[in-house]
Parts: sequence; structure tokens; C-alpha cells
Amino acid sequence: MRYRTLGDGRTSFDVSTLCLGTMLMGTRTDEETSFAILDRYLEAGGTFLDTANNYSLWAGGHGRDSEDLLARWLVSRGVRDQVRIATKLGAAQKDRTLPLSSTPPTNYQGLAAETITWEAHESLRHLGVDHLDVLYGHVDDLDTPLAETVGTFGKLQAEGVVGISGISNVALWRVVEAREEALRQGVAPYGVVQEQLSYLYPTPDPDRHNWASPELLDYARSTGSDERPPLAVTAYSPLLQGAMVRDDKELWEGYGHPTSLERRRVLHEVARQVGATPNQVALAWLLGGPVPVIPVIGPSNLAQLDELLGAADLGLDPEVRARLDAV
Repeated sequence: MRYRTLGDGRTSFDVSTLCLGTMLMGTRTDEETSFAILDRYLEAGGTFLDTANNYSLWAGGHGRDSEDLLARWLVSRGVRDQVRIATKLGAAQKDRTLPLSSTPPTNYQGLAAETITWEAHESLRHLGVDHLDVLYGHVDDLDTPLAETVGTFGKLQAEGVVGISGISNVALWRVVEAREEALRQGVAPYGVVQEQLSYLYPTPDPDRHNWASPELLDYARSTGSDERPPLAVTAYSPLLQGAMVRDDKELWEGYGHPTSLERRRVLHEVARQVGATPNQVALAWLLGGPVPVIPVIGPSNLAQLDELLGAADLGLDPEVRARLDAV
């Protein structure tokens, strides 16, 4: 396993470069299997866990199933001081009597001060911890003044409730403005952004704000000074939930264009050449890029986890990377 430092100019700590997503733990992935995955990940040197306050409502859960499962695992193993925990808020149901919806009329809680404060403390309670290492706004909230959202995250950080704050599913200009607003208020800025990113790219869409664009990565690369504190990028669904390796699985909407299909073909070709699996090469491509990102992997069994862990130390030679990037 390899490690990197997350920071926001005030707080910093190391995390493993493979983050373990726990979205389905406690719902589609039963507790015994979930504990086995968590144990193996920890044994392999993994230290970065990712969850949210709305996982997995769509799978029959109540929203905090994975947080509750992590709490039971942390207590049973006594390993709270060995891991860093990231959770998210703002995308749970605003109206519990209506389905969770990401399309208008949306049914998200949003990122108002009262919501952030309440949900952060609820996550503390459900996880059974005294602080959250990373707390993300799950989905950007255009209806709440940015100054209110940023100030509330900053207050929680000043109180020690949150280590580093972040934002997910957000336009680049909002990330930049939020970080500038934090500097104006004298509070800690967002130190991490979580977006979707994989070796396959979606077609351009001005309304798509959940993808780590080249501009976002370039902005992240420019950070790390006193004037522009560091910003890390984490990538969810880096393997497109299996569609990277299975020709029989339909790619997500916007990804099924000819270039993506050719990139998928080249990915498999390169994997055979280097003696690795396509999933391992796809993760190594993210880990070793000009702007390294932290993939959030979501295995549902030990065999899948063992395969993905093989990417942690897989280095791609320059000519191999050039072949992947040529498409």
C-alpha cells in the first residue's frame, strides 16, 4: 500500500491511496462479508474509509446503514486510531415521505447551516466516534448562500468535530469560490473534492458537475501554497461498477460513445501486456497520473478486494501510460 497526505493548510494527515467505499455495507453486502472486507483492507495497509448519511436508501436501507456497520466494526476490532473516516451529508431525503431524487423536483436536504450541524453530529453518533476525519457536502446546494455553507463547515472544524472538509458533485467554479470564501472568513477551506472519474470519459455536457474535469485536476495541481492551500481529488466509481471489464454490461449514460469503447479495448490489451487485470490497470492509471487521485473502490467480496488491492503498487511504465493516453 502507498500513502499520501490530505491537508487544507491547517490540518493534515496521511491516508492510503486506495480508499474503501462502504456504500453497500449493511444492505446489499451482509455484515459478515463486510467485516471480512474491512479486515482484509486494514491488513493490507488500507486506512481510508468512505461512507455517507444516505447509503443505501435505494437498496432498502434507512440511509445510515453503512455508518452503523462501521461503528460495530470499529468497536469489535478496536481500530479507530488506525483509520481515517470520511462521511457525507446534504443528499439524504429532505422530505422522508418522498423518494430520494436527484432530478427536479429534487429531494435533497441541502447544505444550510442547521442541516450541516445536525447531520454532522448525527454521523458522530451513528459512527460512534468523537470526530469526523473528512466531512463532505454530498451534492452542491445552489439554494443556500455559499458563505453560510462554508462558514458552517469552518465552525465544525474549529470545534474539532471535523478534521478536513470537502465537497462532492460540484462545478469547478463553485469549488474555487468556496475556497476563496473560506479565506475571506478566516476559516479552513475545502481540502478535498470527490467526483466521478475513470479511464473512460463521458461526452461533454455543460450540466454535468459530478465529473473530475481536466480543469479541476489542473486546479488541484496548482494548490499547495499559503495563498492556495492544498486540494486533493478522490474519485468515486472509478471502475464504472464493473462496466470497465464486462462487455456485456452497459456503460453509464454518456459513456457509451466510440472513444470510450476504444479505450476499453485498449485497456484490456494493455492489461494482457503487463500481466495485470483491466481493473488494476485502470486504478493504476488514476494513481500514477500527472495529478494523482485517490480512487474509492467498492468491492462486494474478498476476491474483488484482493484484485483491486493489486493496483496499489502497480506502476505503469511511461510507454504503457502513453499507449493508454493515446486514445
